[in-house]
Amino acid sequence: MTPPASGSSSPAPDSEKDPHAEVIERIRNFNLRPREIRDHLDRFVIQQNEAKKVLSVAICDHYNHVRRCLEDPTLTERDYAKQNILLLGPTGVGKTYLMRCIARMIGVPFVRADATKFSETGYVGGDVEDLVRDLVKAADGDVDLAQYGIVYIDEIDKIAQSSGPAGSGGGRDVSGRGVQINLLKLMEETDVSLTSQNDIASQMQAMMEMQRGGKPRKKTINTRHILFIVSGAFDKLSDRIKKRLQSASIGFAANHGDADKPDSDYLRHAQSRDIIDYGMEPEFVGRLPVRVACQSLEPKDLEKILLTSEGSILQQYRADFAGYKIDFDITPEAVTEVASRAHREGTGARGLMTVLEQTFRNFKFELPSTGIRSFKIEANTVAEPEKTLRALLESNAENQRDVLRAEVQTFADRFHQAHGFTLNFQEDAISALIEQSLETDKTIRALCEERFHNFHHGLTLLSRDGTTPSFDITADVVRDPEKALSKWVVERFRDNETDAPAAS
Repeated sequence: MTPPASGSSSPAPDSEKDPHAEVIERIRNFNLRPREIRDHLDRFVIQQNEAKKVLSVAICDHYNHVRRCLEDPTLTERDYAKQNILLLGPTGVGKTYLMRCIARMIGVPFVRADATKFSETGYVGGDVEDLVRDLVKAADGDVDLAQYGIVYIDEIDKIAQSSGPAGSGGGRDVSGRGVQINLLKLMEETDVSLTSQNDIASQMQAMMEMQRGGKPRKKTINTRHILFIVSGAFDKLSDRIKKRLQSASIGFAANHGDADKPDSDYLRHAQSRDIIDYGMEPEFVGRLPVRVACQSLEPKDLEKILLTSEGSILQQYRADFAGYKIDFDITPEAVTEVASRAHREGTGARGLMTVLEQTFRNFKFELPSTGIRSFKIEANTVAEPEKTLRALLESNAENQRDVLRAEVQTFADRFHQAHGFTLNFQEDAISALIEQSLETDKTIRALCEERFHNFHHGLTLLSRDGTTPSFDITADVVRDPEKALSKWVVERFRDNETDAPAAS
């Protein structure tokens, strides 16, 4: 790193430091070790030990090479096989989360996209170069930072050629092959224009900046140091690999232990030939030298995700309820039930949210409007959430009246703040509102706003003579506010006539 010039100004205070410059400086001094990255990933992602190991090594190799190139620019001109990565495995096992955690740890921009959104030039769809432009956007327009970012492309198996061998499960026609070819130059090294031909807004902004005579912006970004990771489920590929391994294993040499494993676990035996036969271009596969398969998740793994992962969806639900000052306990038996049901969903860790949403949905709807501040989730709650919720509400029915009573006063306070009038709700009025709320399943707020939405106009007429703007609200007023206003106006008019001096 070049030392500062003699006589240069003192460093800016911490509050004025450019966060992007700090990230680039960290890349210049990259010193993470593979085990350190693995340990960081262990905090967020359960299982996938082999994937963590492979990714940690590949990330360190890549950014160590970037660091050396920054120290000695002449290294840039030498051939270097970039550590682009292919992740194989079923949905919901943590492929995207692994890469997002790594990017967050290093601090580099991260972009994720599905391969199916892109198409070959000339077809309807996105341009693969948009990935790199999105990386610049993720870096807040800082091209210098974006050139060290990570691009993650999911569902890459969906652009396999349909013209592949029978049983390959290839997903698309010639446009899929075109997307693969277009990705080749990005994954190795090329200059990408920062302005898309289809992005009229960006072109107009660039022209305006040129007319203003400001500092010219970079027009391109080089992909030399951008790391590309692609992933896919490759569903039917595991069947092909399974058959290949079984045909190669005869008699006692066969590995009978593999018979009980999910088909997706055979992906760890994938060879380049298998992926090419699936419908991927040989050149494309060759640009992905680092290859690792993620294993499917078992119920016990899903339990660990709920209980130990720092990014657990269970913590998200706790935060949601905490917003209403509500807490909950979940028993070990309930966690086991959630994990078991989530495993049956067949969507990996995503199944946890499906099950938890079904369990918590009505609790989240009902409890914020009650006085209940804690509840317990047991195994039978996961099986029959409505039954548990109904029992919980019934046991707190008496307390609910106190909550509704407080809401009446809350409405009165809001009305006073908005219109300047004091509404003194009498006991019979409060009781009437509470009964109507329970009968109609409407909140006190909705009932009061429905009945008193134009009430302030009539009160304004009544207060023009300087009378204190305070009014008693009885049950009769709650039942028919308009009739009560008319009655008050008539009474006030009659009182004014009585008080007027007699004509001489």
